[in-house]
Amino acid sequence: MIRKLAVVFVVLIAFSLVVLAQTPAAAAPTAAPATAAAAPVTKIGIINVQAAILATNEGQRDFKNLETKFDPRRTELQNANTEVENLKKQLNTQGDKLNEQARAELMKNIDNKQKVLQRNLEDAQSDWTAQQNDIANRIGSKMLEVLEKYANDNGYAVVLDVSGQQSPVLWASAGTNVTKAIVDAYNAQSSVPPPATSAAATPPAKPAFPDAPKPAAGTTTAKKP
Repeated sequence: MIRKLAVVFVVLIAFSLVVLAQTPAAAAPTAAPATAAAAPVTKIGIINVQAAILATNEGQRDFKNLETKFDPRRTELQNANTEVENLKKQLNTQGDKLNEQARAELMKNIDNKQKVLQRNLEDAQSDWTAQQNDIANRIGSKMLEVLEKYANDNGYAVVLDVSGQQSPVLWASAGTNVTKAIVDAYNAQSSVPPPATSAAATPPAKPAFPDAPKPAAGTTTAKKP
């Protein structure tokens, strides 16, 4: 009995081998193509737009011209402020020696000049800020066109402005900063030559307008109507 089972087992093995030999081999798993396209890399850049505007030849020229334009107005305000301060000193040192009418006239004169100075100072500061913004907006609008072309030509998907204090960018490698590249591209298409002495890209200095005058003792507070 055992011998018969052994013979049957051998026959089954032989039959299995024959069947396996005649059965097509299972298809091997399809290998990933060696040259499969890699996922596109998203390039992200950063730019300091404020610094870029100031660093352009056009920006350096126009902000410098603006400061020069305000020189006479700044001098006029400083002289008016000096006059008011001198009158206040006169009131402080001689007020108790003046009669009531002379003291009242001096205080009225200080008050009037102080009000005029306050209005002129606020007007000058407002004009200065408005003209600064006009320059920045004019250059900035043209810079956006330069930035768009640069980003498209160099495969950037996103370019973030980091000039604001509320910028969400906490850190970025130096290689992502395109500020200089945009400034160079802007200057290349601009007809404005570089200044004779190229200054570092720093915010335009605010004219040294005098501080808002403080009312002298006994006078009213100067307010712009």
